[in-house]
Amino acid sequence: MDPDTSTTSVVGTAPETEVVTICQDLLRVDSTNFGPGRARGEAEMAGLVADLLTEIEATCRTYEPEPGRTTLVADWAPEGTDMSRPVLMLHGHSDVVPADASDWTVPPFSGEIRDDCLWGRGAIDMKGFLAMVLSAMRARHRRGEVPSRPVRFILFADEEASGTLGSSWLGPHHPEVFDGVTEAISEIGGFSVTTPQGRRGYVVQAAEKGLWWFRMTATGLAGHGSMRNPDNAVARICAAVDRIVAHRWPDLHHPVQEAFLDSYSRLWGVDVDHDDLEGSLAGLGPLSRMVGAASSQMVTPTVLSAGYKVNVIPTAASAELDARFVPGHDEEMIAQIKDLAGPGITFETIAYRPSVEAPFDGPVVDAIRSAIDAEDPGAMVLPFLNSAGTDAKGFARLPDGRTIRCYGCTPLKLPEDFDFISLYHGVDERVPLDSLAFGARVVDHILEEA
Repeated sequence: MDPDTSTTSVVGTAPETEVVTICQDLLRVDSTNFGPGRARGEAEMAGLVADLLTEIEATCRTYEPEPGRTTLVADWAPEGTDMSRPVLMLHGHSDVVPADASDWTVPPFSGEIRDDCLWGRGAIDMKGFLAMVLSAMRARHRRGEVPSRPVRFILFADEEASGTLGSSWLGPHHPEVFDGVTEAISEIGGFSVTTPQGRRGYVVQAAEKGLWWFRMTATGLAGHGSMRNPDNAVARICAAVDRIVAHRWPDLHHPVQEAFLDSYSRLWGVDVDHDDLEGSLAGLGPLSRMVGAASSQMVTPTVLSAGYKVNVIPTAASAELDARFVPGHDEEMIAQIKDLAGPGITFETIAYRPSVEAPFDGPVVDAIRSAIDAEDPGAMVLPFLNSAGTDAKGFARLPDGRTIRCYGCTPLKLPEDFDFISLYHGVDERVPLDSLAFGARVVDHILEEA
């Protein structure tokens, strides 16, 4: 058989040809980020991805704020690309959160295929998207087809620790990396939800909350645990945390959130009760938690530190909290938290990252709509406000005043009963094989049309 017309050759040009294999290779790299200063595997991930991109004649370069904390930047504009158009940025992160193998059904860095899914830490967050993009780009190269405009692919380090050594470092220190970029696509969004009528909607991030990670410290009088102490630092910090957690934050009715809730009410036939938002959103399944958290500010205590012996009252006690603010409401949230904490509490910022929002129109949004419709005719695209965060916080607004429209679209056509949201940072993280293939085809359409 002529090799140019063989089945293997034809299959090899499909956008999903390599998506599973590439994703397996990425999952088998242990790129765990344990928190500030404690990560591994990011340089290995960058090297693996650079090899795949170099094969299609992309130009690659790396940046390292610290040894081993590698961010890869690659430009792909094969001959025939319309260089008069602005650059489209596709980005993701190489690091993953820790996984305790004793909790998992399969080894978390095995890249094992089981039950028609690919299993491993990062399958959803977010090595699956990296594999979709790489597979689609490489397939286009084999077909001799160019993207609609120049593409810049960035693989960031350190996203799982708020991007301090990744996107939040690259933006201020190397703003030239973003020259020519007007729009960017990455996580979180693009996955499907199914209406009661069986119609699918794909939620695409058009905005995301900002974050303020902070440490509160109370000081007091040290003493013996057997005696009364009205100046107890532990009691003071606990009381401050309790007041903050007990506060009921008002619904801020952000336009993107309201647009999503209006679509949900119409498509699911539910009257949304803002006083019981998660209950009203039960039809979304696990996604209700993410959407429900987007209507108001959210503050969650995560770390308490105090004392060294059970019968000794310490001089100081501290708490670390994760605060997420609706776009445009950061200053009022911080002021409210400090007021709730009360006197005698000092504050230290661990990380501050701005919120992100972009108009839901333009060539990238049009391309996302068209691409999803091509692969799932009749499906809807629903913009939403992400209650979590992405690397976009590091560059959506650059120090020199430039802005980049950032969207979250990791396209996944999911089975109706697949508990996708619970697998983010969860045990037995996995992604259906068919969903990976679907995503690669959608990315291919976006590269053609954006």
